[in-house]
Formats: sequence, C-alpha cells, structure tokens
Amino acid sequence: MQKVILVTGTIFGGLAVAIGAFGAHALKNLLMSTGRTETFETAVKYQFYHALALLLLGILMFQLKHQFFQYAGYSFIIGVFIFSGSLYLLCLSGITKFGMITPIGGLFLIAGWVFLMLGLVKSM
Repeated sequence: MQKVILVTGTIFGGLAVAIGAFGAHALKNLLMSTGRTETFETAVKYQFYHALALLLLGILMFQLKHQFFQYAGYSFIIGVFIFSGSLYLLCLSGITKFGMITPIGGLFLIAGWVFLMLGLVKSM
C-alpha cells in the first residue's frame, strides 16, 4: 500500500501542474466566460495539497506502521477523485449537479486527515 500511496501522490502532483497549466492557458476564455476560474483553481489546489499529503504519508509509513495510515491514503485518493473531479466536471460541462457531490469528496479528505492523526497517535 505504501508504494501505491507514493506513486499516486506523484501522479496527482504531476496532473495538478498539467491541469492547472491547461486551465490557465487553453481553458482561460471558457473559465472566464462561465465565471468558473476560481472553482477550477480550487480543484487544482486541493488536488495538489493532497498529492503532497500522500507523499508525506508514504514517507511517514517507512517509520511508523498502523492500519489507520492505509485508511488515510485511501481516503485522500477517493477524496481527490470526488472533490477535484466533480469540480473539474462542473467547470468543463456547466452541469451544476456535479457540485452536489463535491462535499462528499471533502468528507473523504477530512477523514483522511483524521485517520492520519489517529495513526500518529496510535503509533507513538
């Protein structure tokens, strides 16, 4: 699982840079005309923050072992897909119903931080 967390963190990080650049250049006019620039930037930021969190989590797992760290990894990965993914779909499609599932992704991201904290407490 540790390898999956580390590799996923690098993939999410690279994609965040690529998607952010794509949004800033190729999608700039679309995002500005629909008023979704800030929403798109939020999706990219949260994806990048959690890419870094996954990398740190994977490195932490070299020293500390607890099942909660795996739960944190799964939660971060699912959270990024649902949170950032739903915002990307909202921005690109204009279908506002995608925004209804964004909070579910946010809950997974929060759960990831809680599991990370629990894993730290239980491992020390």
